[in-house]
Formats: sequence, C-alpha cells, structure tokens
Amino acid sequence: MITFPTPRIAAPRTVVGVTLSQTLALMLPAIAVAWNAPLQFVALFLVAGGVALAWEVLFCLVRKRGLSFHGITTALIVTILCPPDLAYWQLILAISLGVVLAEQVFGGRGFGFLSPATVVLSLLMISFPQVELPIPGAMLGLATVPGAVLLLLMGLVCWRVMLGAGVAAGVLLSIGGPVTDPGAVAATLAFGLVFLVCDPTASSTTRAGRWLYGVLAGGLFVNFSQGAILPFEAMVFAALLASIFAPLLDRLVILAHAYRRHGGNKRGGKRRAGNKGGGRHA
Repeated sequence: MITFPTPRIAAPRTVVGVTLSQTLALMLPAIAVAWNAPLQFVALFLVAGGVALAWEVLFCLVRKRGLSFHGITTALIVTILCPPDLAYWQLILAISLGVVLAEQVFGGRGFGFLSPATVVLSLLMISFPQVELPIPGAMLGLATVPGAVLLLLMGLVCWRVMLGAGVAAGVLLSIGGPVTDPGAVAATLAFGLVFLVCDPTASSTTRAGRWLYGVLAGGLFVNFSQGAILPFEAMVFAALLASIFAPLLDRLVILAHAYRRHGGNKRGGKRRAGNKGGGRHA
C-alpha cells in the first residue's frame, strides 16, 4: 500500500523536501518558457508528469515505500528544455526509459548516480535525431537566478561545482574566440549547471571531486559546443558524461587522501624504525 506524507512544509533534507525545493526553484524558469506557448507547455508537462509519477507509483507498490513525487521535478526540467511541438509518444517513451533506468531500478530518488532529466533528454536526442532542443533566451537565464540562490542557501547545489564549471567554460570560451550567441550560452550555463550538472544525486560528493567534476562538466560543454550542436544539447551531453565520471573522481580523491595519510605514516614509521635500529647497533 502506498503511503502519502502528511501535508506540511517538509525539511529540505528529506526526499519530499528536496523535491519541493527544486520545484519552487523551477517555477520562474517554467513561467519564462511557457509565456509564449502556455497551452503546449502545460500539455507536455501533464504528459511528462503523469508518466513519471505513474512509474514511481508502480515501483512504490512493489517496494511498499512512500512517494517522493520527484517525477514532478523531472517533468518540469524536461518540459522546459524539450521543443514545444514534441510528439507525445516520443516524450512518453523517453520519460519511461529515463525514469526507470536512471532512478527507479536503483531504488528511487537518491540511490542512483544519474539525473533522470538528463537521461530523458539524452534519450530524446539519441533516439530521435530530428528532435532539437530550443535555443534559450536571456529571460531563461535571468529566471534561473532566484532558484539558484534558493538551492544554494538550502545546500542542494554545490557552489564549488558551479564555480569550477563556470571558470572552466569561461576560460575555454575566451581561448576559442568570440561566441556567436553569448546570451544563449549564458542562459544554457545558468540553467544547465543548476538543474542538470549540480543535481545532488549526479554530482561528486568529495570536496576536491566537486571541483574536478565542475571543471570536467564545463570543459565538456565548451568542447561539444564547437560543432553544429545546439547549446542545450551540448549541456545535456556534458552533464551526462560528467555524472558518469563523478564516482570515479570521488574514488580517485579518496585514494589520494588515503595515500597521503597512510603512505606518509608508513614512510615515517620506517625512518623511525631505522633510527632505533641504528641506536641499538651502536
């Protein structure tokens, strides 16, 4: 039997609290995108949200757990980034595969290592090459700022990841020459970093790993942007590849930390043992 949480303001650190906070942060970007075609936006969101929540209900019935309602966040991100004329069957297929493979098979929200929204968008672009993510306007970037501040204050996005990715992208873009549409690139970086790259499930967890993860994501975004690929498509693929490497980056950081601690102690112990042995021989 599915259990529903009691209606209240959830703590940000609970699963429902994280979902609520991210949904609030997505409100202004959603309004900015839906302004020109509100009916199409609402229709796509209802389809995406209904499918995502249906899969969550199914897995909750099997596992006998409570709902997290994270499908709402996934549906909002996908609806904001997908083209308004996307076919419903394509959206249903991508949402189903993305939510199940990136989230539910691992145990639900917080147990996987990929962002479901990133996987859904990647599947859309890979499976349907004719689908092109729209070029964002400056309004989307501005609408992202209040939500980014909210998530930063709640500790749901890491400033190290954002700063590392922003600096890496800025340096590489300046080296590569003038940008054709700087407004679109800035809006893509703003929204993509906050809601795709900085997803708490998909990003690194160690302090040094977060810096490396951010630099990797920013570098991949600039690298993918060099061709004919659109800005948001480059950001989606950059977020996907960076999140795949995030566990490896954390593992390397942990190994380096262990080597500095225990490797240094062993060398110091050998030197001390040698000094003691020399004293006894004398």
